[in-house]
Amino acid sequence: MRGARRVALLTAVLVLPFLPTTAQAAEGPVFSDGEAQPVFDPKDVVKESLWVRAPVDSDRDGKDDEVYAEVVRPRATERGLKVPVVYMVSPYFSGGNDVANHNVDVELYVPDKRNGRLLKSSSDERITAALGPNPITSGRYEAYFIARGYAVVYAESLGTGKSTGCPTTGDVNETIGARVVVDWLNGRASARTATGEAIKATWSTGKTGMMGVSYNGTLPNAVASTGVRGLEAIVPIAAISSWYDYYRADGAVVAPGTFQGEDADVLAEYVYTRADREICKPIIAEIAKDQDRITGDYSKFWDKRNYLNDVHKVRAAVLAVHGLNDWNVKMTHVEQWYSALKKVGVPHKIWLHQSGHTDADTLRSVEWRRTLNRWFTQYLWGHRNGVDKDPKATIQREDKTWVDEKDWPAPGTSDVRLRLSAGGSAKGGLGIWPGRGVEKLTDDATKTAESLIDQATSPNRLSYTSEPTQKPLRLSGKSTAHLRLAFDRPAANVTTLLVDRAPDGRSHVITRGSTDPQNRERPDRTTPIKPGKFYDVAVPIVPDDYILQTGHRLEFVVISSDYDYTLRPKPGAGLSLDLARTSVELPVVGGWRTVFQTF
Repeated sequence: MRGARRVALLTAVLVLPFLPTTAQAAEGPVFSDGEAQPVFDPKDVVKESLWVRAPVDSDRDGKDDEVYAEVVRPRATERGLKVPVVYMVSPYFSGGNDVANHNVDVELYVPDKRNGRLLKSSSDERITAALGPNPITSGRYEAYFIARGYAVVYAESLGTGKSTGCPTTGDVNETIGARVVVDWLNGRASARTATGEAIKATWSTGKTGMMGVSYNGTLPNAVASTGVRGLEAIVPIAAISSWYDYYRADGAVVAPGTFQGEDADVLAEYVYTRADREICKPIIAEIAKDQDRITGDYSKFWDKRNYLNDVHKVRAAVLAVHGLNDWNVKMTHVEQWYSALKKVGVPHKIWLHQSGHTDADTLRSVEWRRTLNRWFTQYLWGHRNGVDKDPKATIQREDKTWVDEKDWPAPGTSDVRLRLSAGGSAKGGLGIWPGRGVEKLTDDATKTAESLIDQATSPNRLSYTSEPTQKPLRLSGKSTAHLRLAFDRPAANVTTLLVDRAPDGRSHVITRGSTDPQNRERPDRTTPIKPGKFYDVAVPIVPDDYILQTGHRLEFVVISSDYDYTLRPKPGAGLSLDLARTSVELPVVGGWRTVFQTF
């Protein structure tokens, strides 16, 4: 969520002009076809700058932190009109710092040897501060919302820009710092101007919607998990639901896509842009220690950053958006958040698209804005338009067409287990019958997964392929690999991949999953491995929604280290796979009936 991708994200948020224009100012909202209409002049606004007091002291200076915020509201609010608010909070409004990532060329942790020995000097991969201080604004959305009578409020996260406090990468203090603006809009928190005068949001109805992309979309999840009153809707786009699952995977230390070596401390240091550049250094040092890049275990540190713990408190209606090819904030985040919201009865809708880490507005702007406006029209303006009765899922298919469905995962999906048969060093079989025997691979972390899957034979991977499909096969939701493995060393990475193999031989990695077999029992507990002994190891595979077209083959691949995502120890670790006790569990639309008709 940083470096070049932050430049792309903020460019997307800051550059594009608003779509609608208005002819005249209005004194009240106008609704048509269930949507607030652009009847306010987006240039006729009142702007205010203020600091909201937060009931936390994250920088430990003995004073409450203050969150810097900027308000843009229709001038009609000066004449008595009360309006709802679209609220965007970010740690990126004031740019970032030049920060080195952690070295990932290290040996894996073995119990009682608590050090990750460096294999070579750090590659010194750095986050470059490509952005300088920026005005707090959203050229993409601000005029759009103002024209429809919403006020827009921006805020800088603790420890960034003009806010005080310290950045702490998703913990409770950061959540409270973002939440306090909602409290101020509802008269429950105090704020001051630059001259120290008290300022109140008397123009606000108190009804607030939060939205944003990436970190800016994660903060709405965090604030909603507090159950704060007045937060009526959130639109988390490419957002994190548990920070452990951003930087770890079932005990394995993993990276966001293309950012090997980033971790919670690196991100905190990147966004630490407040004027005082010393006060937060001890806090960031604590993050570096407590995040534990050695064992990768789930801990209290990560539990404080897991918004799923408090999903039962969420009151806001959630419109979630995610890229099916987002390997920065992986699909794991939206799948587990969305599933949990459904279980507790929160109003919900999901948009899934074929791009990566981006805003849906860059892909399908007219339809997206209509959905967004309908969501806020009902939940912020209180104008009942039936958006809660619309299809819950909007999905972009591989051919770039869009479909609306009842919900996601697709109704009629059920889990199917496919088995492996011998030949994995070249191409083994993937089907309904289990094979026999033990097959072996040797880890080589210098080779990418994509290069390994395309080799005709390889000692560094095991590959199993289905027959060509007789009809399209759709996967929708979570997959899990159930492996029976032995290791010749007390530590190793385990990675699995699902691959689409086209009739012409071209391959596409559909999805992947990683685990640390030392965490085979629990993600919060390292349990030693005895070399030569077989263990049952479950590998959670990142959720997806994918259609395997007629004539294509589904391949299941097992490797050890994943060059672009896992830590990279020296080559040589050996893994042995018991075929008879191994399977891959897939979410197939239509279940077994579809499988029997497909292969």
